[in-house]
Amino acid sequence: MEVLGIDIGGTGIKGAPVDTKTGAITRDRLRILTPQPATPGAIIDTVKAIVDHYKWTGPVGCGFPAVIKDGCVHTASNISSDWIGVNARDLLQEATGLSTNFLNDADAAGLAEMRFGAGRSQTGLVLIVTLGTGIGTSVFINQTLIPNTELGHIELRGKDAEKRASERVRITRKLSWKKWGIRVDEYLTAIEALLWPDMIIIGGGASRKHERYFPYLTVSAQIVPAQLRNQAGIIGAALAAPGIE
Repeated sequence: MEVLGIDIGGTGIKGAPVDTKTGAITRDRLRILTPQPATPGAIIDTVKAIVDHYKWTGPVGCGFPAVIKDGCVHTASNISSDWIGVNARDLLQEATGLSTNFLNDADAAGLAEMRFGAGRSQTGLVLIVTLGTGIGTSVFINQTLIPNTELGHIELRGKDAEKRASERVRITRKLSWKKWGIRVDEYLTAIEALLWPDMIIIGGGASRKHERYFPYLTVSAQIVPAQLRNQAGIIGAALAAPGIE
């Protein structure tokens, strides 16, 4: 079944049709810069532009950078605080007339990696960490998602963890791969003390250069790079669309 998957991020909104049986993106993806400020009206208009671009008439799944419960937004770390309390699913359904669903963006990427990527057939407890604008996490036990974990916001040295170890921090502070890798390791060590995962999958933009900082990671869990990379959010969003099993 083909579904339109849309990955809504703090810097860009990406979408493409996805074959949910194979995980393949079936048409060239479209990326539009996230409007600033990232208010509900502005983001819904941008998502609708992607829907219109593909002349889409089927179900739509959206990954969103927030805690999502039954379509409602509960947090806003890299988007406008105007989103808090808004039902994103209802807004998009009203704007497009299509059947839609929203879930946390890290959970969406996790669904894709567990179905088609590095976590395929993996049992036990798997932690997926996306290092990008912030730090996103998703947790799976025997392939079952525990939604909205938001472990990128634990405290490290008196700060929100993503303000110390996200890829944005590496870039803006011009950290060497070693210095940043040590920060990432400090973060993963704190998480491992809480969860003791069997596998940690590292995604996000920096996963493409994992060989530069993986040598500085000392946690005992097996650590592997994500395989689907920047397509994971789109694929996972599609998997979470209404009517998809």
